Amino acid sequence: MSTAFLKQIHPVLPVRNVMNSIQYYVEKLGFNLVFKDAGDHPSYAGVVRDGIEIHLQWHGESDWLEGRNGVLLKIYVEDIEDLFEDYKTQFVFHEQTVLRNTAWGTREFGFYDIDKNGLVFYRNFRSLE
Repeated sequence: MSTAFLKQIHPVLPVRNVMNSIQYYVEKLGFNLVFKDAGDHPSYAGVVRDGIEIHLQWHGESDWLEGRNGVLLKIYVEDIEDLFEDYKTQFVFHEQTVLRNTAWGTREFGFYDIDKNGLVFYRNFRSLE
């Protein structure tokens, strides 16, 4: 197995409106906004309180109707490239799995497990420097 060390996990919750969810978590639950996509209608954001970070991801109405609003785990890892190469040899990727840089400042890859639970492994850009 690789030398990658799994460090944190951030659940990604499906939401209908990211701005409304940010407002709810900040004003009602005492979280602070950590990041969001640019603009007035973000599709992805993160909130934190104490040691808990939750990510909020927009899902369209068809996703809710078709039941595709399932669990997605986001796992922080130090050596993202090593873990990507290790998992590549295990044949767990789907055809769209790539190691990529995101607009929200991470380097990540993801795939679904055998029960269609999403697993995303990532590292922050600022941690790569």
